[in-house]
Order: sequence, then structure tokens, then C-alpha cells
Amino acid sequence: MNLGLNGKTALVTASSKGIGKAVADELALEGCNVAICSRTKIDLENTADDLKRKYGVDISWSVCDLNKSTDIENTFNVVLRQFGKIDILVNNCGGPLSGFFRDFSDDQWVSAFEQVFLSAVRFSNLVVPGMIARQWGRIINITSVSVKQPIDNLILSNSFRSGVIGFAKSLSNEFAKYNITVNNVAPGYTLTNRLYDLAVSRAKSSGLSHEEVLAEMARQVPMNRLARPEEIGALVAFLCSNQAGYITGNTIHIDGGWVKGLF
Repeated sequence: MNLGLNGKTALVTASSKGIGKAVADELALEGCNVAICSRTKIDLENTADDLKRKYGVDISWSVCDLNKSTDIENTFNVVLRQFGKIDILVNNCGGPLSGFFRDFSDDQWVSAFEQVFLSAVRFSNLVVPGMIARQWGRIINITSVSVKQPIDNLILSNSFRSGVIGFAKSLSNEFAKYNITVNNVAPGYTLTNRLYDLAVSRAKSSGLSHEEVLAEMARQVPMNRLARPEEIGALVAFLCSNQAGYITGNTIHIDGGWVKGLF
């Protein structure tokens, strides 16, 4: 299927590895000029070189701490200088600290708020004016399956990723008349460094090995396996397409059937 994305410019945040990298890879495959950012320069350089070599598209990269508004503004300006526009914004971030309610200080709550919620607000605020002017845009937020079914030991993620869902629904209603769609993708257990770290954390409290924890996660999924990052990337690319132009304000979980509810 030709998704009609050739020549579009996509900014994918937290995209030097994991799901963000898989999304950037899929959009580069579709012919997008891709901008990536993360906190680690060497990972960014390696990912940019890999995408250029594989697809021959232009890649912009910048170091960006999603908790810092100055870094977010700098990343936006770097992309505009190189590509002149941003047609697609994929708001992705690493997961906040795992733990229970009484584990966290006020500062840790504020940090998670900035990382997960406010980064999406800040980037969206920067790109929307250009999308309105061009009468076309796609904003996609990578959240978590926890917005459909909260996960124990992830209270920060459960709280703020759910907030992103409310923000996105409001945004989708406000800007639909400009042919801007806003959707959320909620991955289930996916083979990334984040999942590995979560498994190590659970292993310490359960007496199991992290391999046993990962195997148990897979057994909870009706498909009896964990997701691959590229499967998340493929869904994001479709939601960016013209074919998906009538899909907005939705949260799609991609979880192998893990969520037990109807919605």
C-alpha cells in the first residue's frame, strides 16, 4: 500500500532506539524526511547513519531532554532550519520510573509529568500553527496499554499517559477542521530496553530471574509472545497516511489481545 508520505517531514521524539527508532525507520521507508531526537548523542548519530544508509532520505537529529522546554524549542528550530516544515509529529518518550504510590517524592511526580505529559503538549504547541497553515497534519502519541488497563507498579505511567489521552481527544476535536488528525497508539509488552529494565525490577522483588519475568509477560498475552517494535512502527505509519485521514481522537492498543475489556 502506498501511504502517500513521500516528501513529508516527520519528527519522532525519543527515537534513537526502541519503539521510537522503529517508528522513524518505518516513516523513512515510506519516503519521509525524518527528524529524530533523544538525550544520547552517540545513539542519535548511529541511528541517523543507519536510516540514511538504508533509505537514502534526509535525517535531522538533535540532542533533546524532553523535560527541558529549551531543548524542545531547539529541536523544533533545528528541524525547521533543515526541512522547513513538520507535517507529522510522533510524541514518544521513555517510561517514567516504576514503583508504587508511596515510593515517589513530589519532585519525581513533577519530573514524570514533564517527561510524559508536558513534552507532548510543548511539541504539539510548536507544530500546530504550521499544520493549520498547510491544512494537513498528523499528531500521534505513543502511550502504553496501561491507559486501557492500568499496570501494577507503574503508577506514574498510569497517571500521566492517561492524561495524554484526554489531551489528544481535546486536540483532535479542536483541529479536525484543519485536516489535522490526533491519535494515540498504546503498545503492550514490547521487546525494548524499557521492558527489559522493568523485568529486572520485577525480578528483584519476586525472586525470579528477569528471563522468567519476560516469559511470564509473554504467557499473559493471548498470542503468547511479546510485540516487536517494528509492529508498532507499522501502525503509526498507517495512521500518518492519507488513507487514515478519517481516523482521529482514537486510542488504538496493539497488545496481542492482552487487554480484557471491550474498549
